[in-house]
Amino acid sequence: MPIAIPLADYIRAEIEPILQDWEAFAKTLFHARHMGKAGLRDHAREMLLAIAADLNSYQSESERLAKSRGEEPETNRNDDETWAEVHGEDRQTSGFSVIDTVSEFRALRASVVSHWTRSHPNITSQQLEELSRFHEAIDQAVAESLEQYATGKEMETRLFGAILVASPDPIYVLDLEGKIIYANRATADLFAMDIGSITGKSTLDLGFPFAPEFNRKFERAMADQSIYRGKFAHAFASGRGERFEYLLAPVLDEDQITEATVCISRDITEQALAEEAVWHTAHHDFLTGLPNRRLFLDRLEQEIKHSNRSELPLALLFLDLDGFKDVNDSLGHEAGDRVLCEVAERLAGFVRADDTIARLGGDEFTVLLSAARQRTDIEQIAQTIIDGLEKPFQSAQKTVGISASIGIAFYPQDAPTPTALLQAADHAMYVAKALGSNRMCFYSSVDEFKRPVV
Repeated sequence: MPIAIPLADYIRAEIEPILQDWEAFAKTLFHARHMGKAGLRDHAREMLLAIAADLNSYQSESERLAKSRGEEPETNRNDDETWAEVHGEDRQTSGFSVIDTVSEFRALRASVVSHWTRSHPNITSQQLEELSRFHEAIDQAVAESLEQYATGKEMETRLFGAILVASPDPIYVLDLEGKIIYANRATADLFAMDIGSITGKSTLDLGFPFAPEFNRKFERAMADQSIYRGKFAHAFASGRGERFEYLLAPVLDEDQITEATVCISRDITEQALAEEAVWHTAHHDFLTGLPNRRLFLDRLEQEIKHSNRSELPLALLFLDLDGFKDVNDSLGHEAGDRVLCEVAERLAGFVRADDTIARLGGDEFTVLLSAARQRTDIEQIAQTIIDGLEKPFQSAQKTVGISASIGIAFYPQDAPTPTALLQAADHAMYVAKALGSNRMCFYSSVDEFKRPVV
């Protein structure tokens, strides 16, 4: 028959197998799955040793009664934190729920009792007394841990509330149907609405034009349980900002089921406008404001892709101004610049809004005409340009006369690539100039020399 030893001594002697059983349970908790052994065991060893010491100490009836109620003994209330309190703090910080933390203590209790009863199948009254005191000590540890846990949660809630109130960024929480269930003051100020008018409504209910795209990302964030980002442009009634970016982050419950989604948005108007200004400068001619060669080549490539999909031809006009060098030489570059700007304005009036006009440099311009169905239509547009640019320009109180030579090439019949198409139209333009200027010339691939035809 095994020799009975006090429970306190048993806990000290068998602490390793007790902790092994407890550790196996702890691994089943969600927030503990990726913890190492040290993190899992946390302060369990110290708590068991503290309980063993407690079992060895004398306790009055009043102290035992208080402990059974989860109350800390009067003599300990001014001492440092207990291991149970430290454990509660750490578990709260690690994201454990109250249920998880209580479950850990239950498992610790079960592990000790299981090992003890297996070693002592016939429990004496003295051992029963020790078990009662052990249960009281565990109950007190649970109370101390959860009290500290609750204190930490309350502080966390206060800090989080202070952050939301003080945040200059609009933050709101959406329920599973996309309805706003919480909005901070910055959100109300941006929407120019009181918080009561915002809660219970979705972005669709509020009539925001960006709502359809926002809702698509919201649904994906919930379904994938992943963070999604987006941007939108909108002028709110408050007049605060025009461009915004937002982040949607799902909120998961203890069973890892999405229960809400947090949206944090930010005004990026200044940054967006600055980026657009840089982009515009890099892609547009500084003098006329027309697309430059870089942007033109990009649009040419996109239009060729569209032409391939639609099976509609594409026409490219390459213009060179006749007599422009004489304007620069006689009147100066400032006068020449004014003429170039007016040429750009006139060209814009000769074509459709979705066609592309670009200045490649100097006095060279291009016009990209999409969905060019008939050669006669392109010829008519080219002639309109020639006639329009032949009209006098007024510069420095002097009348200036110039004209234009135009080369025309079609995709795909005249060239298979963007670069080849530009070269074909350029070649046709030089032939037009050689034939006397102020005229158009079509590029022809009839013979092997690809001679343009007038």
